Amino acid sequence: MPDMMQRIALASRPDGAPKDDNFSLESLPLPTPGEDEVLVRVHYMSLDPYMRGRMDDAESYAAPVPIGGTMEAGGVGEVIASNSPRFQPGDFAFGMFGWASHGCLPAKELRKLDPAHGPITAALGVLGMPGFTGWHGLTAYGLPKSGETLVVAAATGPVGSMVGQVAKSMGLRVVGIAGGADKCRIATESFGFDACLDHRAHETAADLRAALKAACPDGVDIYFENVGGKVLEAILPLMNDFGRIPICGMISWYNAGGLGAGASAPGLSGPAIWRNILVKYLSVNGFIISNHFDRYPEFLKDVGPKVATGQIRFLEDIAEGLENAPAAFMSMLRGGNTGKQIVKLI
Repeated sequence: MPDMMQRIALASRPDGAPKDDNFSLESLPLPTPGEDEVLVRVHYMSLDPYMRGRMDDAESYAAPVPIGGTMEAGGVGEVIASNSPRFQPGDFAFGMFGWASHGCLPAKELRKLDPAHGPITAALGVLGMPGFTGWHGLTAYGLPKSGETLVVAAATGPVGSMVGQVAKSMGLRVVGIAGGADKCRIATESFGFDACLDHRAHETAADLRAALKAACPDGVDIYFENVGGKVLEAILPLMNDFGRIPICGMISWYNAGGLGAGASAPGLSGPAIWRNILVKYLSVNGFIISNHFDRYPEFLKDVGPKVATGQIRFLEDIAEGLENAPAAFMSMLRGGNTGKQIVKLI
């Protein structure tokens, strides 16, 4: 067993988009597990948009990463030492180990994985927090009904692809929005979306709205909000009466700081947003998935078998090496990934 580990710490808070010098690759002594603690060698770690918010010292639903602290992340790996009867060396586990080669956590904060049920990376994406976010937001707040129309952006990502595939299985018309023709092709050919629009091909919200109107001739009943910005501006006027908008994120505004505090888009204003909500009787529900993990067993029971049989498909974009995590993260925030962004550590 090695006596040192590596981690990536937050070296400074970004002003706008993160840069290389906001991160620091460091070596430190390998921790020794205490009572009921488990030491895990991380094989794969997750990169997710919410991490950008953790880099800001701004009021939010969770505390920011302190300067000098390990960047936050979920990871999966092999138990190499355990002081808990629940875990033995050689077991595989999921936990919030951070951007690090190893993690030492109380056993109660870990979830044991069975590699026989599929790749352990699934616990980071399709069967992890992102997939659960899409499933919960759609079923709890989207309230889908057969024959309705749903629109979701970031269509090939782990949240958007889950939303679209579940909605399609329930008899909805599903229209995705993605960045680039290749991603749009994946949305329709791999994930079964009825249509997908390339937002990069439409410079203004008005242009995107015209394309959406053609793709959604009966209007939009559910808009699963995960990007904000131009997409939100384009779609609000197309919402049908009594439409539903679950909100899990606003990635287009994250680099504005404070989870988008002060961010704006041309033509998008508070009065215009609220007027659309009012006159169309819209239901808008923001949610943070960490508040809803009581439904996680239900999610696994519903979705797990469908993933195993290929009814729900998924894509993973895997970067190599902890030292390359910052570059992969910054690329992901610009839409450079295709599928769930993961970093392979060994």
